[in-house]
Amino acid sequence: MTLTAQDAPVTSSELLSVVASRELVARRTVFAGIGLPTLATELAHLTVAPEIEVVYESGVCGAHPSHLPETIADAVLITGAEAVISMPTLFGCVLQGGHIDVGFLGAAQIDRWGNLNTSVIGDWDSPSVRLPGSGGGVEVMANAREVFVVMRRHTRRSFTDPLDFCTTPGPDRALAEGIRPLGTGVTRVITELGILAREGIGHELRLVAVQPGVTVEQVRAATGWDLQVAGTVTTIEPPTAEELRLLREDVDPERVYLR
Repeated sequence: MTLTAQDAPVTSSELLSVVASRELVARRTVFAGIGLPTLATELAHLTVAPEIEVVYESGVCGAHPSHLPETIADAVLITGAEAVISMPTLFGCVLQGGHIDVGFLGAAQIDRWGNLNTSVIGDWDSPSVRLPGSGGGVEVMANAREVFVVMRRHTRRSFTDPLDFCTTPGPDRALAEGIRPLGTGVTRVITELGILAREGIGHELRLVAVQPGVTVEQVRAATGWDLQVAGTVTTIEPPTAEELRLLREDVDPERVYLR
């Protein structure tokens, strides 16, 4: 798709960041990873969620960095932060205490229930790709009130059921094993094609919105299961000139993540 604003084409990173930022309206605390989640939360702070508090896995709470961090341990996160706590306190008290509204996660694969794979593509013993693994993803999935997933690729290989490997089980799968998580699991999946959503436990992901120029049929064809479709599918508003200006000039002028 070709969108333009300020005489420059809108990149995939910009599109996904803008759409994800809009979903943060009325949210207060966000557990954000480095990359697109950082772009989205910083943009939301300047637009739809000025009171948003960003928490990083390194133990930084209420971060106010002067510029974008390059890693979760970047010193720029500490300066001006509301608090810096130990990782056991972060996971044991903040996350497990139910104090995170939204957890941002990424994945190589996702299934219809919002389970995630970040471990291997292919067979476990002889994979075609070996990935980093869970990190704090399992804790975020289990304890954040809801989880947003940003996927750069919307293909039948990345949206597949079953997964090649389940790294991060959602609440439905956890309940089947007798584990009761605090949160509702994945509620939003944001891609270049649109937005998939689920209401919580017992519900599959379904298509609720498409990007401009994308059809429902295109999204279903790019999904590796029989994707449910909402009764009304909206078309996402393209990034505005102001949203793009903020991203390019205020959030990431050095193009740390906007590439």
